[in-house]
Amino acid sequence: MAQRVEPFWQRKTLEEMDQAEWESICDGCGLCCLQKLEDEDDANAIYYTRIACKLLDLNTCRCSNYADRVRYVPDCIQLTPGDAAKFGWLPPTCGYRRIAEGNELPPWHHLICGDPDAVHGAGISQAGRMKAEDAVPEDDWEEHIIFRVG
Repeated sequence: MAQRVEPFWQRKTLEEMDQAEWESICDGCGLCCLQKLEDEDDANAIYYTRIACKLLDLNTCRCSNYADRVRYVPDCIQLTPGDAAKFGWLPPTCGYRRIAEGNELPPWHHLICGDPDAVHGAGISQAGRMKAEDAVPEDDWEEHIIFRVG
Protein backbone atom coordinates (compact mmCIF):
# COMPACT_ATOMS: atom_id res chain seq x y z
CA MET A 1 0.00 0.00 0.00
CA ALA A 2 1.32 3.44 -0.94
CA GLN A 3 2.18 5.73 1.92
CA ARG A 4 0.18 8.96 2.06
CA VAL A 5 2.37 12.05 1.69
CA GLU A 6 1.24 15.03 3.72
CA PRO A 7 0.64 18.24 1.78
CA PHE A 8 3.60 20.62 1.68
CA TRP A 9 2.01 23.11 4.13
CA GLN A 10 1.75 20.35 6.73
CA ARG A 11 5.27 19.00 6.32
CA LYS A 12 7.18 22.23 5.68
CA THR A 13 7.62 25.35 7.73
CA LEU A 14 6.86 28.67 6.05
CA GLU A 15 10.62 29.22 5.76
CA GLU A 16 11.08 25.90 3.92
CA MET A 17 8.49 26.65 1.22
CA ASP A 18 9.59 27.63 -2.26
CA GLN A 19 8.15 30.77 -3.86
CA ALA A 20 5.27 28.97 -5.61
CA GLU A 21 4.29 27.14 -2.42
CA TRP A 22 4.50 30.37 -0.42
CA GLU A 23 2.31 32.28 -2.87
CA SER A 24 -0.24 29.46 -2.94
CA ILE A 25 -0.88 29.86 0.80
CA CYS A 26 -2.71 33.11 0.01
CA ASP A 27 -6.43 32.32 -0.05
CA GLY A 28 -7.30 35.36 -2.18
CA CYS A 29 -9.58 36.97 0.40
CA GLY A 30 -7.96 40.40 -0.05
CA LEU A 31 -8.50 41.29 3.61
CA CYS A 32 -4.84 42.19 4.09
CA CYS A 33 -5.31 44.82 1.36
CA LEU A 34 -8.08 46.65 3.18
CA GLN A 35 -7.28 49.91 4.91
CA LYS A 36 -6.75 49.47 8.63
CA LEU A 37 -7.00 51.79 11.59
CA GLU A 38 -5.02 51.51 14.81
CA ASP A 39 -6.33 52.49 18.22
CA GLU A 40 -3.93 54.95 19.85
CA ASP A 41 -5.02 53.74 23.31
CA ASP A 42 -4.64 50.03 22.48
CA ALA A 43 -1.57 49.38 20.34
CA ASN A 44 -2.62 45.74 19.87
CA ALA A 45 -6.00 46.59 18.28
CA ILE A 46 -6.21 46.86 14.52
CA TYR A 47 -9.53 47.69 12.90
CA TYR A 48 -10.17 46.53 9.35
CA THR A 49 -12.33 48.77 7.19
CA ARG A 50 -14.12 47.85 3.98
CA ILE A 51 -12.00 50.50 2.21
CA ALA A 52 -9.81 48.75 -0.35
CA CYS A 53 -6.28 49.64 -1.39
CA LYS A 54 -6.35 51.51 -4.69
CA LEU A 55 -4.86 48.47 -6.47
CA LEU A 56 -7.33 45.90 -5.10
CA ASP A 57 -10.02 44.74 -7.51
CA LEU A 58 -13.29 45.21 -5.61
CA ASN A 59 -14.89 42.09 -7.07
CA THR A 60 -12.07 39.54 -7.38
CA CYS A 61 -10.10 40.63 -4.28
CA ARG A 62 -6.89 40.39 -6.28
CA CYS A 63 -4.22 43.05 -6.69
CA SER A 64 -4.44 44.66 -10.10
CA ASN A 65 -0.65 45.09 -10.24
CA TYR A 66 0.79 42.56 -7.80
CA ALA A 67 4.26 42.37 -9.34
CA ASP A 68 4.80 46.14 -9.23
CA ARG A 69 2.53 47.07 -6.30
CA VAL A 70 5.19 48.64 -4.07
CA ARG A 71 5.95 51.16 -6.81
CA TYR A 72 2.35 52.45 -6.64
CA VAL A 73 1.69 51.75 -2.96
CA PRO A 74 5.02 52.30 -1.17
CA ASP A 75 3.66 51.19 2.22
CA CYS A 76 2.33 47.88 0.86
CA ILE A 77 3.45 45.16 3.24
CA GLN A 78 5.34 42.26 1.70
CA LEU A 79 4.65 39.16 3.78
CA THR A 80 7.74 37.02 4.27
CA PRO A 81 8.37 33.84 6.26
CA GLY A 82 10.79 35.77 8.46
CA ASP A 83 7.93 37.95 9.65
CA ALA A 84 5.65 35.04 10.62
CA ALA A 85 5.86 35.90 14.33
CA LYS A 86 4.30 39.28 13.49
CA PHE A 87 1.30 37.87 11.55
CA GLY A 88 -1.10 38.61 14.43
CA TRP A 89 -2.41 41.65 12.54
CA LEU A 90 -3.70 39.40 9.76
CA PRO A 91 -7.27 38.11 10.02
CA PRO A 92 -7.57 34.79 11.89
CA THR A 93 -8.75 33.14 8.65
CA CYS A 94 -5.51 33.98 6.80
CA GLY A 95 -3.58 30.92 5.61
CA TYR A 96 -0.21 32.50 6.45
CA ARG A 97 -1.32 33.32 9.98
CA ARG A 98 -2.98 29.93 10.48
CA ILE A 99 0.13 28.01 9.41
CA ALA A 100 2.43 30.29 11.43
CA GLU A 101 0.27 29.58 14.50
CA GLY A 102 0.27 25.81 13.87
CA ASN A 103 -3.36 25.60 12.72
CA GLU A 104 -4.90 23.77 9.77
CA LEU A 105 -6.10 25.52 6.65
CA PRO A 106 -9.89 25.95 6.66
CA PRO A 107 -12.12 23.71 4.49
CA TRP A 108 -12.86 26.54 2.04
CA HIS A 109 -9.15 27.20 1.34
CA HIS A 110 -8.36 26.47 -2.31
CA LEU A 111 -5.52 24.12 -1.36
CA ILE A 112 -8.05 21.99 0.54
CA CYS A 113 -11.16 22.18 -1.66
CA GLY A 114 -9.59 22.95 -5.06
CA ASP A 115 -11.85 25.94 -5.73
CA PRO A 116 -10.14 29.37 -5.78
CA ASP A 117 -13.56 31.04 -5.49
CA ALA A 118 -14.60 29.13 -2.35
CA VAL A 119 -13.20 31.97 -0.20
CA HIS A 120 -15.89 34.21 -1.68
CA GLY A 121 -18.67 31.62 -1.40
CA ALA A 122 -17.80 31.10 2.26
CA GLY A 123 -18.23 34.83 2.88
CA ILE A 124 -14.64 35.26 4.07
CA SER A 125 -13.71 37.89 1.50
CA GLN A 126 -15.34 41.27 1.08
CA ALA A 127 -15.82 40.71 -2.68
CA GLY A 128 -18.47 43.09 -3.94
CA ARG A 129 -18.79 44.73 -0.51
CA MET A 130 -15.69 46.93 -0.52
CA LYS A 131 -15.42 50.63 -1.21
CA ALA A 132 -12.74 52.20 -3.38
CA GLU A 133 -10.06 54.06 -1.46
CA ASP A 134 -10.79 57.32 -3.26
CA ALA A 135 -14.57 57.01 -2.71
CA VAL A 136 -14.41 57.62 1.04
CA PRO A 137 -12.59 60.52 2.73
CA GLU A 138 -9.96 59.22 5.15
CA ASP A 139 -11.69 61.06 8.01
CA ASP A 140 -14.74 58.83 7.42
CA TRP A 141 -12.95 55.46 7.34
CA GLU A 142 -13.94 54.78 10.94
CA GLU A 143 -17.56 54.53 9.76
CA HIS A 144 -16.58 51.54 7.60
CA ILE A 145 -14.97 49.27 10.22
CA ILE A 146 -15.90 45.63 9.66
CA PHE A 147 -13.86 43.79 12.32
CA ARG A 148 -11.04 44.04 14.84
CA VAL A 149 -7.96 41.90 15.43
CA GLY A 150 -5.71 42.05 18.44
